[in-house]
Amino acid sequence: MDTDDPAVRSVPIVRIRTGSDEHRLDRVSVEEPLEIRVGGETLAVTMRTPGHDFDLATGWLVTEGIVRERGEIARLEHCREVRSPEEEGNVVIVRATEPIAGRTDRARRLLLTSSSCGLCGKGSIESLRGSFPAVAPGANLDRAVLRRLPDALRAVQGNFAQTGGLHAAGIFGFSGELLVSREDIGRHNAVDKVIGALFREGRWPLSDTVLLVSGRASFEIVQKALAAAIPVVAAVSAPSSLAIDLARDSGITLVGFLREGAFNVYSGEERLSTGAPARASRG
Repeated sequence: MDTDDPAVRSVPIVRIRTGSDEHRLDRVSVEEPLEIRVGGETLAVTMRTPGHDFDLATGWLVTEGIVRERGEIARLEHCREVRSPEEEGNVVIVRATEPIAGRTDRARRLLLTSSSCGLCGKGSIESLRGSFPAVAPGANLDRAVLRRLPDALRAVQGNFAQTGGLHAAGIFGFSGELLVSREDIGRHNAVDKVIGALFREGRWPLSDTVLLVSGRASFEIVQKALAAAIPVVAAVSAPSSLAIDLARDSGITLVGFLREGAFNVYSGEERLSTGAPARASRG
């Protein structure tokens, strides 16, 4: 039986094993489009898992450099004047309090250029320098704390446990406390959701936190961490070459293959200590 959870749905399947066919229900992850509008202008359409849509829209706007201050967003709402039943609940309108047309124009140009392969390698990194400064040195993170984070994230991946089809992202404090976690069919969406959630709460910047993702670490994930001033990015799988380049260029500690107590450090080893972490300033 389905629950009220919009992220999961039951579908009839045939389970085939040697010597037997079993008709049953299976739990699957829901995938639907989300259109993000600022005022009446559509800026993005992403395939996502429904739920925490306002966090996703906010996080996307922040990590694209369109919104920089919490007060720039007056309110968020689902569009009530949809063109078809399929759009209901799948359009978020962001009401901005200040003119951000110049930033939306820049974001549109970046998205168009990226989609047409106009930004590659070093050019992609250069394009971010004017928008997001490098992460400043700060407190060290205890390696023992880092080792505990994958188990803490798995413990809150309830929908993944049902479906096996969702990525997860979590933001932790340097003492290992989980600040927020989200699941989504898209790993980048999961990261936008956790960043957006803390931005909406006013906890900003995130200069004393760790971002952990359940899959690999791509360039886009490190870019989103840079936009939020997150100093440590960890992944249970591999980082890409461009993610490593961006992390090294931006002062971010990048950890991969964080599993079973071991991990690889690709950038920023000096931030990882073997003692108790000091408290970092949020300034």
